[in-house]
Amino acid sequence: MTSLMHRPKFTFADPFEWLEQSWPFAATEHAIRIEESMKDDVYLVRAELPGFDPDSDIHVTAENGVLTIIAKRESRESSNGHSEFRYGSFTRSRTLPAGADADKITAEYTNGILEVTVPCGGKQESAQVPIKIAKR
Repeated sequence: MTSLMHRPKFTFADPFEWLEQSWPFAATEHAIRIEESMKDDVYLVRAELPGFDPDSDIHVTAENGVLTIIAKRESRESSNGHSEFRYGSFTRSRTLPAGADADKITAEYTNGILEVTVPCGGKQESAQVPIKIAKR
């Protein structure tokens, strides 16, 4: 019988950090860290996506009341006979607030942060709406 004193201790800097980590059955899918807020009928989602090209690597859509951010990375570096590659798919979906106007959603990418602005107070769309990402 193992005593309680010899059990390993598990600590997390963030108690919800385990939610952000990938599970063994989804080894190529990772969650995107986000923060979200609602102010004056505007829903704002900020996502950490450093090192991505918003024109080719990041896709944002709204469909059936759900905002989805998908980022895919594939890069390869080689020097002096040594090569290294990084790849992966990152995704995050959030339910949009009631009255979200998908046709008026805007997105901007600045210094590794994607900001998606969703005006609310209109009619919620059900068809898929791709959102163009502007670079600042």
